[in-house]
Amino acid sequence: MGSGAAERGWAERRPVLFPFLLSLFWPALSEQIRYGIPEEMPEGSVVGNLAKDLGLSVHELPTRQLRISSEKAYFTVSAKSGELLVGSRLDREQICGKKTACTLEFEAVAENPLNFYHVSVDIEDINDHTPKFIQTSFDLQISESTKPGARFILGSAHDADIGTNSLQNYQLSPNDHFSLVNKEKLDGSKYPELVLKVPLDREEQKSYQFILTALDGGDPALSSTAQIQVLVTDANDNPPVFSQELYRVAVPENVLPGTLVLRVMATDQDEGVNAQITFSFTEAGQITQFDLNSITGEITILHTLDFEEVKEYSIVLEARDGGGMIAQCTVEIEVQDINDNFPEVVFQSLRDIVMEDTKLGTHVALLKIRDKDSGHNGEVVCKLEGDVPFKIVSSSINTYKLVTDGVLDREQTPEYNVTITATDRGKPPLSSSSSITLHIGDVNDNTPVFQQPSYVVHVAENNPPGASIAQVSASDPDLGPNGRVSYSIVASDLEPRALESYVSVSAQSGVVFAQRAFDHEQLRAFELTLQARDQGSPALSANVSLRVLVGDRNDNAPRVLYPALGPDGSALFDTVPRAAQPGYLVTKVVAVDADSGHNAWLSYHVLQASEPGLFSLGLRTGEVRTARALGDRDAARQRLLVAVRDGGQPPLSATATLLLVFADSLQEVLPDVSDRPEPSDPQAELQFYLVVALALISVLFLLAVILAVALSLRRSSSPASWTCFQTNVCSKNESGALPNFSEGTLPYSYNLCAASHSSKTEFKFLNIKPENIPPQDLLCNEASWFESTSNADPQMTSNSVSLQQVSCFKILSFHNCN
Repeated sequence: MGSGAAERGWAERRPVLFPFLLSLFWPALSEQIRYGIPEEMPEGSVVGNLAKDLGLSVHELPTRQLRISSEKAYFTVSAKSGELLVGSRLDREQICGKKTACTLEFEAVAENPLNFYHVSVDIEDINDHTPKFIQTSFDLQISESTKPGARFILGSAHDADIGTNSLQNYQLSPNDHFSLVNKEKLDGSKYPELVLKVPLDREEQKSYQFILTALDGGDPALSSTAQIQVLVTDANDNPPVFSQELYRVAVPENVLPGTLVLRVMATDQDEGVNAQITFSFTEAGQITQFDLNSITGEITILHTLDFEEVKEYSIVLEARDGGGMIAQCTVEIEVQDINDNFPEVVFQSLRDIVMEDTKLGTHVALLKIRDKDSGHNGEVVCKLEGDVPFKIVSSSINTYKLVTDGVLDREQTPEYNVTITATDRGKPPLSSSSSITLHIGDVNDNTPVFQQPSYVVHVAENNPPGASIAQVSASDPDLGPNGRVSYSIVASDLEPRALESYVSVSAQSGVVFAQRAFDHEQLRAFELTLQARDQGSPALSANVSLRVLVGDRNDNAPRVLYPALGPDGSALFDTVPRAAQPGYLVTKVVAVDADSGHNAWLSYHVLQASEPGLFSLGLRTGEVRTARALGDRDAARQRLLVAVRDGGQPPLSATATLLLVFADSLQEVLPDVSDRPEPSDPQAELQFYLVVALALISVLFLLAVILAVALSLRRSSSPASWTCFQTNVCSKNESGALPNFSEGTLPYSYNLCAASHSSKTEFKFLNIKPENIPPQDLLCNEASWFESTSNADPQMTSNSVSLQQVSCFKILSFHNCN
C-alpha cells in the first residue's frame, strides 16, 4: 500500500467551500489523496507517506504542523516522518457492514500557511471471518415413502466478509442416499438444499448422519460444519401439500406490527391425527420480524420493517401432520418503499394457441400499461421475466406487442408462463407483474424413437405357436395422429415366404408373436427389421433391428455311436487279456447329443454289471478300464449295461450293452461264444431269403478257398510261409513275427491270417478300418465256428469282435506273408 498505492489528485483542484476563505488562503488548496489498505492492520502500521504525497519536505514538518481532522481517530500523522499511521483497530465489517465499498474520508490540515487536504482510505476486506451456522445440528424426519428427488432446505451459514471472502458454497459428506444443491436467494446469499437420491427403507436403516460444511472463497478458505441427523419415519400415506411451493408477497415498509402479510395453505388427504397440520419456521431463531400462527398459517408483522436494512425476506415454512410427515415451502417477502399506485398490465388481445412452426416476429398478444400516478411515478417500463422465446415491442405510448423471438418446440416446452413486469420511475419505483400461459400447437416434426437402439430376445425352442416372444416400443412426442405409432416388419434374414410362417407383429402394440414352434437344432437365430411409423402427413418412420436367439431345450436323447450293433442287432464283444492289470483300457463308450450346452453335457454310468467292482467307467470320458485283476472265481464272460445321460433338466438317457470276454487268444473265445443262441432276425420275408442264399454261396466259396489253400500249402517249400486271408496286405516285421497291434477297441470287423507250420494252424485277427469292408460284403456262416487246436500266440492282443463277425470272412485275395 503506502505512497506507491496512493492515488495522487493533483489533476483535480477544488476550492475551499467558503469564498472568503479562498481569498484569505489562496495557497491552501484542497488536495485529493487516496490510499488503500487491508483491514485489521496493527496500530502504528504505515498507510503511506502523507507529507511526501502532499509535496512537503521533512524539514517543513515542524513548522507546518501536519495533522488529521476527523471524528474518530482511525489515523495519525508522524511528526518526524510525515507518514500516515493506523491509529486504532480497523474492522471493515464493524465500520461498513455489508457495503461493497468501504472508504474512510477525513481532512489533513497543515499550518503556516493553512491548507486543507481531502484524504480517502479504502479499507479492503480480508478473510477474517469464518462462515458460521446458527445451528450446529439439523434434525430432519423423512418418511420412507418419500420419493427420490424430494428436497429439504437446510439452515444456512452466515459470513461477515464480502466478495470472494464471503460464503461461497456448501458441501455434504459423501453418502449414497443424499446429495446437496447450492441455491441462491435474490439478495445473493446462498443456502443448501438436501436432495434425496434413492428411496429410503426404515427397516433397513433408521437414521443417517452427515456433515454439512460451509466454505468461503478466501485464500486459504475458511469453513465451519454442522451435523445433519436424518431420522427415517415409517410410512404415512399422504404428506401435507402446500397450495404453492413458492409464496411471493410485497409489503410496504410502513405497515404496522400485527398486519397480516399472507396466509399459507396446506392440505392433507389423510384423516384424523394424520390430517392435523401445524406450521412452523425451519429457522425459528433467525426469524425476528414476523410471527407465524401454527394453526392457521397466517404470517403477520412482528416488528417494524426497514426497507433500507432488509429489502427481502426468504423464509422456509414447514407443515407437519400428526403422523410426522412434513412438507416445505418458501415464502419470499419483498419490502417496498412508499409509492401510492402500482402499475397495471392489461391484455387486450391474446392468442389461445401458438403453432410451433410460427415464424419469428409473429404477433401473439397486445397489452396496455396503466398507472394512476403522474410524472415520473406514472412513467412505466415494461419487460419480460425469465428466458422465453418472446419479446415486447413498443407500439405506442403505454401500448406493447408481444411477438415471437425464438424457435418454438412443443415437445420441449408445451407451454410458456410469460410474466410481464411493469415498473414505474418513482423513487422508489413500484412494479407489478402479470402472467399469461401460452400453449404451443403441435406439428408433425418428430420421428418415432425406439426405446432401445436394437433388441435381442431369447426364445426357448418348442415354444407354443402364437406365443408372444418380444415387444418393441417406440415413442413419438407429437400429439394426436402425429404421435400415433404403428409397427410392421420390413426386412428379415429369413426368406420372404418363410417369414410369415415364423413371426408376426401387432401393428398397435408392437408385440412380436411366434407363428410356429422353433427348433434350436434347425434354426438358432434370425434377425428382423421392424418399422415404427406415425400417422402424420407426411408420415415419419424409424427402423430397429430385432435379433431372435432360439435357446436350446433338452429334447434330444443321447445317441450311442459305439458300441454299435451288428446288422442283425447283435452286440459287440471285447476281449480282455487275463493278465490285464488294474487301469487297463478295455474299450470306450462313444455317444453324441444333438442339443447344446448343459443339455449336451454327457455322463456315463454303470446300470448293471455281472461282476461289480471288476471294471470302472469314466464319468465324462466313457472309458472302461479294469478296476482290479481278474480273480480265479471271476467268470470269463462279463456283461456291462451302461447308461449315457445328458445334463438337461430333466435329463434324457440312452443305454449300451458291453460284452467283455477274458481270454488270451481268440481260440479260447470261439468255442465259448459259439454256444450262444443267435437272436432272431425280425426282417421281412424277402430279406430272409436273400440272407439264406448269401450264406449258401459263402459256404461253397469258403470250401473252394480252403481247398485252394491246402493245395498251395502242400506245394510251398518254406516252413515259415503264411497264407493270409485279408482285405489289407499282411506283412511281418523284421523278426519274422506278426506285428503286435496296440491295445484298443475294434468296433467293426477283423481279418483272419493263417500260418502254415507242418501240422499246426494259428489264427490272428488284425485291425482294419471299418470303412474298408462294407458290412454287406461279408459272407457269414452263422452255424459254424472255427476252432484252433494249436497254442495261442503270446503276442495276441485284446480285440473286440462281433459275435456274428467271428465267422464272417470275405476272401478278396491270396498273399504269401514272407
